[in-house]
Formats: sequence, structure tokens, C-alpha cells
Amino acid sequence: MAGDRNEDGPKEGELLVCTVSNVKQNGAYVKLDAYEGLEGFIFIGEIASGWVKNIRGYVRDGQRVVCKVLRTKRRDRQTLDLSLKSVSEERKRDTLQAWKNDQRAIQLLKVLGEKVEWSEEQVSETEAELRSAYGSLYGAFEDAAGNPESLSDTGFEGDWIGVFVEMAVENIIPPFVEIRAVCEIQVGGPRGVEAIREALCAAETHADAENEVSVLCYYDGAPKYRVEIKAPDYKLAEKAWDDVSATITETIEKGEGTIIVTRE
Repeated sequence: MAGDRNEDGPKEGELLVCTVSNVKQNGAYVKLDAYEGLEGFIFIGEIASGWVKNIRGYVRDGQRVVCKVLRTKRRDRQTLDLSLKSVSEERKRDTLQAWKNDQRAIQLLKVLGEKVEWSEEQVSETEAELRSAYGSLYGAFEDAAGNPESLSDTGFEGDWIGVFVEMAVENIIPPFVEIRAVCEIQVGGPRGVEAIREALCAAETHADAENEVSVLCYYDGAPKYRVEIKAPDYKLAEKAWDDVSATITETIEKGEGTIIVTRE
């Protein structure tokens, strides 16, 4: 399943996770983890910057590396020219993490398929649809962990969605959940501006440092004010939103003002 999803093949400049399969004196052959049946060759001059005295001091059989595609067309049409030295440590780290996330998501979807009794074809079709909708399979799980309505909102249907969301919440930890809203507020009289300021300041008191919940209010140009809430999970974010929206609404209405709240 993982090896069949990239039908167009690697692109020049793309970063690939590879496994070293055969180290030679003049370079190293690697298998492309995401492209079944394809391999790459790292010429010794692309192993590291400077003179490489002993290539085995840099790569070894079975080692997982991140390479940049230099050229995709060779005589055998199966082997790509790759570079190891062109990949910075930061990009290597990010690419490996993304690859690990993807492998984890593939396993989760496989388990889901077993739970809902899907065929291999159904699992593959759903994987392709999720990748198309979210950009990555892990992204689909991550979104579902942060927002249980994400799949339905995106147009997916079926009883499997509940199982997917449950698995996402149990296995995926999103970096944070963000809720944004625009409040159109109008308060007449000499204390109008002060009343709005009090309402927004009161809303920000619902921030919870202990649980890593932040609440910030911004002026977007009268009569619009923006509220942004960040929290480590969906439940904390929604609770904060309920408290914030209630506080702003009550404060404005007590000052005989009007408010229209729109979630983005």
C-alpha cells in the first residue's frame, strides 16, 4: 500500500527517505522506501562535503538516510542519482519525522480496516482519498484528533468515521487545537469603547496556563474583534470557547450593546 501511492515517481529536488542496500568504493546504492521497485545511487562525491577517505565511515548497509534527488533519468530508468550531502540536518530531521508519522498512520489505517472488515482494496482507496483531501494520511488523523467533525465536514461518510476518530484521539497528539472567531460588537453611549475593552479583557481571563490554553483578543477594525484560542486538545479548546463566548456576550448585553459571533 505504501509503495504504490506515488504513481508519478520522484521529482528532481525531492527529499526521500532511503535505506542503504549496498556500499561500494565509489558510492552507495539505496532503496527508496516510498517507491517500491526503485533504487538510487549516491556517488561518493555526494556522500559528504570534502574528501571522503572511507565511504563506510559515512554510510553502512541497512542505514536509513535522507537524500535529495539530483536526476531522475538514467539508462536503466530504475536508478536515480541522489545526494546525501545536500540535505541539512534540520531538513533531514523533519523529513524523517514526516516519514515516521506516515508509517504510523498507515499502520493505524490498516488496523481500522481490520476493525471494520474492509478489503485491502477498500483500505487502499480510502488511503488515497484521505491523502488527496488532507495532503497526507497522518494529516487526516491529526485533524480528526483535533476536530471530530473534520472528516464529515470534508465530505466523508460511513460508520467507519467514528472508529477513525476514536483511533485518532487515542493515538495522535496534535500540536494544538485552534479556535478562531470574529465578534461584531456595537455599544452606544460614552462608555461604549470601555465596555468593549472590559468584555475582551474578561474573555482573556479564561486562559489556563496550567493546561496550556491561551486566549487572545485582537482589534480588527470596528465593529469587528477577533478571538483566538489555542489548546492541546479539542475538549479543552471547546470548553474555553464556551466560557469565552458566554463572558463576552453577557458583558456586552449588560452594557446594552449587541454582539454577533461567527466561528471561522
